[in-house]
Amino acid sequence: MLVRRRLLITSLAWLIALLAVGLIIRANLTNAPRFRMVDLDVYRDGGRSVLHGGQLYSIRSRIGLLFTYPPAAAVLAVPLALMSWQAAQLLWILVVYIPLAITVWYAFRPLLARARGFAPAIFAGLFAGCAWLLPMRQEIYYGQVDILLVSLCMLDCGARRPRWPRGMLIGLATAVKLVPGVFIVYLLITGRRKAAAVAALTFATVSGLAWTISPQDSDRYWSSAIFNPKRLGPNMPTANQSLRGMILRIFYPTGVPQAVWLGIAVIVAIAGFAAARAVRQRGQEIAGIAITGMLAALLSPVAWFHHLCWVVVALGVLIGDGRNPRRLLTAAATVALFATSVPNWGKRLFLTHAVPVLLARVLEDAFGLAALALIVIMLRIPPTDADLDLAPARTQPRPSIPVTEPASPAGSRDG
Repeated sequence: MLVRRRLLITSLAWLIALLAVGLIIRANLTNAPRFRMVDLDVYRDGGRSVLHGGQLYSIRSRIGLLFTYPPAAAVLAVPLALMSWQAAQLLWILVVYIPLAITVWYAFRPLLARARGFAPAIFAGLFAGCAWLLPMRQEIYYGQVDILLVSLCMLDCGARRPRWPRGMLIGLATAVKLVPGVFIVYLLITGRRKAAAVAALTFATVSGLAWTISPQDSDRYWSSAIFNPKRLGPNMPTANQSLRGMILRIFYPTGVPQAVWLGIAVIVAIAGFAAARAVRQRGQEIAGIAITGMLAALLSPVAWFHHLCWVVVALGVLIGDGRNPRRLLTAAATVALFATSVPNWGKRLFLTHAVPVLLARVLEDAFGLAALALIVIMLRIPPTDADLDLAPARTQPRPSIPVTEPASPAGSRDG
C-alpha cells in the first residue's frame, strides 16, 4: 500500500508540475514574435558573426540589442546559428529547465534526503515552484543563459567527488559571461587553490581559443567593450538590482560619483566573501555558493531580474531539511517576494507619488535589498547534521555545530 501511495502521489505531483511549467512555456512561445526570446536571438547573431564575419560588438539584433558577452560566448553560440529559429527556441527550453532541475536537486538535498521515498514528489513541487519565480520566468521569456551558469558553478563547488577537474566548469562559465568569475575568488578564499587555478586556466584557454578564431572581436572586447557598462543599456532602470543600479536611483537625477559605487562595492565584497568563507568552513557549502552567487549579482554593474536566479539556491539553504519553522517562514517570504514584481510596483508608486519617496525606492530596490539581507540571514543559520553529511568531501575534520539560533526573517536586454 505504501509503495502504491508513493507512486500515486509522485505521479500526481509531476503531472501538476509539468502542467505548471507547461503554462510558462506556452505563454512564452506564443507571445508576439518580435519580443520572443530576444536574448537568444542575440546569441544567434553572435554565432552568425563568427561564421560569416562582421563586427561582433557593433551588430544589433532585430530589436536593436548589442552583443555584450565575451567572444567565447559567440563561438559557443555557433550551433545555435546553424539551426532554425524554431529549433533554437525548443532547444532553449531544455537549456533552461535541465539546469534548473540540477540546481534544485543540489540546493534542496537536505530536504530531499529527509523525504526519502517521497523525494520525487517533493522534487516535482520544488521544480515547479522555482520555475514560477520571476527570475526563472524571465529566463524563458528572454531566452537567457543565467540558470545554466548557476548550475555549472553549483556542480563545480557542490559535487562531492567530481569526475572532472574541480574548477573547470567555473572557468567555462566565466569565459561565457564574466560574472561567474567571483567563484574563482570563492575557491581561493576557501583554500581550494588548485581548483581556482584550474578555473583560471580553463577561462584563459577557452578565451584564447576564441581569440584565435575571432581575433579582431577579441581585441575590441578586451581593450574597450568590457569597460563600457552602458553597452548593457541604461544602468538606472528598475530592472537593474545591482548595487550600482540602486545607488544610481538614490542619486537621481544628479548622477552618482564613481568613487561612491566602488567604495560601497568593496565593502560589500569584503563582507560578503568573508561570510561565504565562514559558512563553508562550517561545512555549509551550499550556503557559500548561494552567498557568492548573490555577490555576483550585487557587484556587477548591471543585474537584471533574471540574474538573480541564485535565489533558487538561497531557498534551498533557508528551507534546509524543513524542520525549522522560522527558516520556513523566511523561505516563504522570499518566495512571495521573488514570485512577484515588487520592484516594478515600487517604480509605479514612485512615478505616481502614491507613497513617500523612501518607501517607493525601497520597494523598487526590493530584489537587491533582499539579496543583501539573504547574505546576512544565511550567515546566521547554524549548520545541521544534514548540511555536514551532504557537504563535499574534505580533508579537515568536521566542524562542531554552534548553538546559536538562526536569524529572524527580517533598457537593453542582453546581459
